[in-house]
Amino acid sequence: MDPDNDWSDVLSGHPIFSLPEVFTGPSPRAEVSLELSSNTLPSFTQLDPTEDGPAPSGRRQVMVLKDADLIVAAGREIRMTSLGDAKLSRSTRKTYKTLHTPNIQFEIHQISLNPSGKLLAVAGAFQVAVIVLPRPGFARLVPDTIDCKSVQVGQFYHASNAAAPIAKIEWHPWGEAGSTLMVMTTDGKLREYDISVDTEEPQQVLAFIPEKKANSFLAADASEREVASFTLGKGRADWGPLTIYAVTKSGDVYAICPYMPQNASIPSSYIHSLECFISAKQEFLAQGTSAAAKNLSTLYDYQRKYVSALLKQLPPGTVFPAASRPILIHPPTTIKAPPARQGPFLLQPSPRTLEGSEGGDATDMSYLAFDPEDDGGEGDGGETEHLGVVMIAFQDGKVDVCLDVEKVEARWDVKATNRDLPMLAVYETIDLGLVSTLSEITASEEEPSPLDLLQANHPAFLTDPIHADAIYVYHAFGVHALNISPVLQSLAIALRTDDESGGMSLDSALQQSAGTTVQPILTTLSVERKCSNPVIGVAIPNDVYLTYSIFILTSAMRIISFPLSLRTEPARPPPTQVLPPAKDSAQISQKSYWLTPPEGPPAYVSLLQNNPYIPGPASSRPSGLPKLPQLSLPQSTKGTEFMLTPDTLRYLGTTGRELAAQCTDIRLAVKAADERVMLQQEELTRMASKCREMQTLVEQLKGPKREASEARFKNIQAEQKALLGRMDRLLQSLMERASPELSEHETKWFEELKRMKGEITGISKYDEGSLVARTRLLEREYARLMPALKELTEKEKRRKEKLAESTQGLGFSQAFEFGERSNLERLRIAEVEQQISDLAAKMDVALGRPPSAQ
Repeated sequence: MDPDNDWSDVLSGHPIFSLPEVFTGPSPRAEVSLELSSNTLPSFTQLDPTEDGPAPSGRRQVMVLKDADLIVAAGREIRMTSLGDAKLSRSTRKTYKTLHTPNIQFEIHQISLNPSGKLLAVAGAFQVAVIVLPRPGFARLVPDTIDCKSVQVGQFYHASNAAAPIAKIEWHPWGEAGSTLMVMTTDGKLREYDISVDTEEPQQVLAFIPEKKANSFLAADASEREVASFTLGKGRADWGPLTIYAVTKSGDVYAICPYMPQNASIPSSYIHSLECFISAKQEFLAQGTSAAAKNLSTLYDYQRKYVSALLKQLPPGTVFPAASRPILIHPPTTIKAPPARQGPFLLQPSPRTLEGSEGGDATDMSYLAFDPEDDGGEGDGGETEHLGVVMIAFQDGKVDVCLDVEKVEARWDVKATNRDLPMLAVYETIDLGLVSTLSEITASEEEPSPLDLLQANHPAFLTDPIHADAIYVYHAFGVHALNISPVLQSLAIALRTDDESGGMSLDSALQQSAGTTVQPILTTLSVERKCSNPVIGVAIPNDVYLTYSIFILTSAMRIISFPLSLRTEPARPPPTQVLPPAKDSAQISQKSYWLTPPEGPPAYVSLLQNNPYIPGPASSRPSGLPKLPQLSLPQSTKGTEFMLTPDTLRYLGTTGRELAAQCTDIRLAVKAADERVMLQQEELTRMASKCREMQTLVEQLKGPKREASEARFKNIQAEQKALLGRMDRLLQSLMERASPELSEHETKWFEELKRMKGEITGISKYDEGSLVARTRLLEREYARLMPALKELTEKEKRRKEKLAESTQGLGFSQAFEFGERSNLERLRIAEVEQQISDLAAKMDVALGRPPSAQ
């Protein structure tokens, strides 16, 4: 396929995006029901347990990618096709396969692919099911329908009329064999199902909303007891991966930690890192003596027990820092208390309210973590390597960006005297512009306000699989792209400045920090008809060999694609050069001396600036997305007559002004680029002229000048040799004139040295009177006598010990007799020591202190 062709042209007419049978069958449903308007608003907002409508949660995600295979849910059908065939143009007729799943008898609102890519979880308004996907190569099968095994999950909890609506489904990344499915219902119950063990009963149940006590009254808003979404925490050496966050419709954030699947496959390196993290915490708290430190010490004791139970499950030989590998781990049961629900989080400072909005329910949340290891090592972003960002979306188009500065730690539901609420630092509040866009649409007095359409809006997040700082928000009126890399860069600069200035300029740096880049890429709102086609699916392939684009699907089953751009990583500084050995230091210094430019003005000044040329923002598209959002309307509106209304005129005027401003920016950018090209051409001409001059000079140096220089160097070398010989002769003559013979003192000094050498080394080789021979004789005598003396010393020591033991019970006469015998032995030892000392004095050998004197 030609890379210039857009995927929208390839997939626009694909039959996989045809409407479900309910819109094309014998009694077709009106396609108007797919639109969000004032007439269809009740079907999007009113809850009907007997119908699988979009009302219960409003979350829609009916399109996912499995490598090069596209999976789309249309009504109650699951369709699959291969994008690789479309890219390589292997088939002229576009086809797809329908997965035959008789157990699924509900409208599919959400689909989620497990980490292994073999299971597909589907959810409607109230029911959940899991489908076993066909093996690769399904596209070569002849039948259009493929039988697939499917099973419903938790029918007792999710298939009854009294069941709570499904808020979100997600596979746990650490589930054993990728079979752990998490199902969150709006009543705050998170149920964990292990598909390989039991599909009916959950392995674990987490409650984010406590049960109401009997005969009690709680004055709380209903939105405070309805969960909108949940997400998993992230981290490397902390409790982040074992933390799960949930947000209620009122915007309250709760967390439960620790949480892991009943059958988890956890990297061994993470368990060792968590152990080091807790050990460091305990060592730090051991230095404090306050009451708060004691309370935290008790908490860390619980955490130590938890991690110790994890370490006991590691197989023998799994030591740190060995290569990490996934290990089957089960949640420890050493701590009987369940994990505590932490929250609600304090949002500091309080998020602002959008102008013209009465507020709205929270709809989704996402946790972003930034790790330098993902970028290939340590880089400039080391200051934010452990920073977590929590993003919360609301119905009115508000997105709160919060920094997870105080990481959640494991806590258990035990009696505690004081438990502070966790905190999230609100960095900024993003306005997607939905309120202002709907406010510009005029409505008559009989018609409802266009702002009422926000009641059916359900923004949801989708993280870019390649760039962690890019996230997309899709909602009922289009798609927005958010890039938080400016936030991370600003925080990194602020922290670096704070370290260098001692904490004096952190506040000022944060006041000047940049915000998240917001770019609308698609709008589905029809100003003329005052309706919209909500976005029901967004997918981004993680296979760059296929394509790096974003696929967007609307409720009218219209597919739109935008190519994305891969970012180029900045060049890293070269590694530090190892210094050569000391013997080559002179050559290195001489070489660097000649390569050092001389002082003064440079010999050549370039017309270009030192910094590289950066194109203007109008001509650069780092993300590859369009500057203005594309308008996507259903196919049915193309044949209708266009009506000119004040709203359409206003929309056309606004779009025209934006296009005119963009054209002006492009013209200025083109003019700047032309000037740069002319400057580079002039610089190229100057450099070519300079190169010709240098080439002429080099040719002259290689020709006659080189021969003359070589002859001159030879003459200089000959003259140098002659001068050195003359200098040697002159120096010798001066020395002979100054002192022709040795003086009397010098003669005596040399004779004394000769005599001392004879005394030390001897006149001949076998001179026994030399100091060397006498020293060797003394060493042999010393070696012969020392064992006997040591043995005698040991005997004397043992005798003294026995004497001390015996004298404790001896009488006066016996002690006197032993004392006389001891005096005699001491006299004998003194005589032997005196003999050895005399012998050493005769042989001029220095001995240490005798044993009796020590």
